[in-house]
Amino acid sequence: MRYIDDDLDDKYILITGGAGFIGANLAFYFQNNHPDANVIVLDSFRSKETLSNGNLKSFGHFKNLIGFKGKIISGDINDKELLQKLKNSYKFDYIFHEAAISDTTALEQDLMIRTNLNAYEDLLDIAIAHKANMIYASSAATYGNAPSPQRVGREAPQNVYGFSKLSMDYLSYDYMKKESISIVGLRYFNVYGPREYFKNSTASMVLQFAHQILAGKNPKLFEGSDKILRDFIFIEDVILANIKAMKPKQSGVYNVGTAKARSFQDIVDILQKELGTSLECEYIPNPFKKQYQFHTQADITSSIEGLGYEPSYELEEGIKEYIPEIQRLFETEVK
Repeated sequence: MRYIDDDLDDKYILITGGAGFIGANLAFYFQNNHPDANVIVLDSFRSKETLSNGNLKSFGHFKNLIGFKGKIISGDINDKELLQKLKNSYKFDYIFHEAAISDTTALEQDLMIRTNLNAYEDLLDIAIAHKANMIYASSAATYGNAPSPQRVGREAPQNVYGFSKLSMDYLSYDYMKKESISIVGLRYFNVYGPREYFKNSTASMVLQFAHQILAGKNPKLFEGSDKILRDFIFIEDVILANIKAMKPKQSGVYNVGTAKARSFQDIVDILQKELGTSLECEYIPNPFKKQYQFHTQADITSSIEGLGYEPSYELEEGIKEYIPEIQRLFETEVK
């Protein structure tokens, strides 16, 4: 679906983290809807390198880009020589910055700040030099345990990831005051949809529950899951927000959610209906009670006003559209 009518022929678009979940979906959006745009994907791609918690340092995967015909560059946004080469070799019109250490359980504070904050400032400098509009991934993790509905200006991050993203927002506000380019930060809530599989254990519970069910296993939920509510947003609505952010009414930081809180129990119930199963749920104690978010719900009032963004997918609709891809992944990657 084409979300803007602007002519992007011969425009240059950089997508960092372009082999990841949201970045790859953006790359294909432009390829499918604006085939004469010049899309450059930058990603560090995955290796065997892990963080101290055992999770992969990079989730970028070549399979997310199969069929993509644009330019692909393997590289790390912390590599200043690479960024200087990009600055000198291209004249970008838009930069979509999705690359990050996105693992909320990562303990490497130095790596998190260097990658998420300091490298972002280097990319901002490229955007300013090129007069490119900057659209970057912030996060609902900036809110931590702040009460619902979560609203920009009421942040309380509980981990270094949320802190790094809030620091990006503060840096952006400073640049907005003195620079003429458009800068938009998008605080994603719980995103699910195609091309998330290679996030491994950090993929959405929509995908994880679905694969449990397809394997014939009883879905395992925390006790009281009918009362654990999150704002789950389908990837298509996230792409919509990004495209709207290319020409915002004003620079700023905006929530990207549905403004509706749904339970993990809802997810399992919808999946079982769509998959035609009736497996009994198993309820287990929640070991993360002290640092767990029990309710998230985006206040999208400013997103509607500043971006013209309004979500299209209810949880039922998003899951139904996702089911064929979930089944394909189970057959080709899981079994």
